[in-house]
Amino acid sequence: MPVEIKMPQMGESITEGTVVKWFVGPGDSIKRDEPLLEISTDKVDTEIPSPASGYVAELLVQEGETVPVDTLVCILSEERLYPGSAAAAGAGDEPSRADARSEKETAEGGDKSWLSPAVRRLVRDNGIDDPSEIQGTGEGGRLSRKDVMRYIANRKGTSTPSTEEAGPEQAGGDRIEQMSVMRRKIAEHMVHSKSTSPHVSTVHEVDFTDVDQFRKKHKAEWQERGVKLTYLPFLTQAVARALKAYPDLNASLVDDKIHYKGDINIGLAVALDNGLVVPVLHHADKLSIAEIAAGVSDLADRARNKTLKPEEVQGGTFTITNPGGFGTLIGTPIINQPQSGILCFGAVQKRVVVVPGTDSIGVRNMSYLTLTFDHRLIDGAVADQFMESIRRTIETVDCTLDK
Repeated sequence: MPVEIKMPQMGESITEGTVVKWFVGPGDSIKRDEPLLEISTDKVDTEIPSPASGYVAELLVQEGETVPVDTLVCILSEERLYPGSAAAAGAGDEPSRADARSEKETAEGGDKSWLSPAVRRLVRDNGIDDPSEIQGTGEGGRLSRKDVMRYIANRKGTSTPSTEEAGPEQAGGDRIEQMSVMRRKIAEHMVHSKSTSPHVSTVHEVDFTDVDQFRKKHKAEWQERGVKLTYLPFLTQAVARALKAYPDLNASLVDDKIHYKGDINIGLAVALDNGLVVPVLHHADKLSIAEIAAGVSDLADRARNKTLKPEEVQGGTFTITNPGGFGTLIGTPIINQPQSGILCFGAVQKRVVVVPGTDSIGVRNMSYLTLTFDHRLIDGAVADQFMESIRRTIETVDCTLDK
């Protein structure tokens, strides 16, 4: 039976999605869980795996097209259907050179099942008649997308992988490019947030020296348990505890009503090559440092690999952004609506300060934490108390991974 594939809902407030890229074309075979298409929303860019094995009968939405959630985007069939057939792409369409060769191979008992869907698509779109001529660098000589791109570049006599990756050049070397779907959605979301909430920021300096010493002391233990423990899990735990103590920061203002959230779900901003995505660590207040560390690492990895699930970008009640890894000391981030606050984690650096509880000078591992909050809902005093709660937790770190 044909398998109908619809535009998924990638967030609780998401009503539409954009098809960024198809990894297959009409007539291609695909196996269950192989990448089928990449979609973009204002929450996440992600690759959607095929829900079944079969052959692509129809692609009903073009790349770059935005459609509502639940729109039919693709049909898979049990039998191979080639472009040009009425059931596939409409009567009268001509198969591409690669598709024609695939049909010939099938008649002779051969196919391209040894190629991944992404590579098959690239081969077909660039008119490569015989992909076996390309030197593969993957396992067992398997062709990768980079192998094909290198072949295309060499064939054109240029080091540029693909002309479609660059926009048209203008006078003086300027270049004009169309905004990506993610970039456009981020822009719209940021403008909406600034026009909705009066943003106020407060900066506090926090001593991470004890956290740093704890990390170094238990390095071997972390590695045995598969935990990559950075500063961020400690901060995440401290934020979760502070949100429980100061629920105004774990709330949303809807019209004239305050919605206090029962769960503490912390969004963790992850920088991508083409934008930003915010996967959510659910029930963070119920997790140990080790569990938080594992969760943070897993979410960040899958955000970069575009394999996040819809529920993993939903339900955030507060957000942490961590530009300190890029050297930022102080930042004033924009609130992730409809949340009431966002915390910026600056770089942890050695600074000369007065050692706590003494009058002596020492070198400590210090960081600036900046809270941007919605002043409609939160007063400065509450914001500062929230920040002091975080500071106390960080500077009196629990000496176990299981708390």
